[in-house]
Amino acid sequence: MKYYAVIDTNVLVSAMLKWNSVPGSIMQLVFDGIVVPIVNEEIIDEYKEVLLRPKFKLNYGIVERLLYRISEAGFYLVGERIDIELPDEDDRVFYEVVMKSRKDEDSYLVTGNLKHFPAEPFVVTPRQMLDIIFTDNND
Repeated sequence: MKYYAVIDTNVLVSAMLKWNSVPGSIMQLVFDGIVVPIVNEEIIDEYKEVLLRPKFKLNYGIVERLLYRISEAGFYLVGERIDIELPDEDDRVFYEVVMKSRKDEDSYLVTGNLKHFPAEPFVVTPRQMLDIIFTDNND
């Protein structure tokens, strides 16, 4: 079974800073083909800009390879404008893309900042996403 997910930047950063973590497990599931990341150019650009911030001390080549792998595994989708106020306007693209995807597929928005998005059953933490995947695969 495949799971479609828009992965918030904070999950990707957490995974890169500590691979042996719940966010790292989400990214491993992306690389294993179980989680299909829903992306577009704006999301990939955001990933790159944030991951290359000096405070994270991530190697440029590693970031480029990561983004290439995400792009290769990803499903590209441009969101549709939604009239909604979010605490952080930079999060809009993630919410709009997941909402567009949900018109055709069950899709999730995986984030470490639930408070940045409306409380919806498809807006989940990395732990909740793992629980969904492992519960489905143990039925």
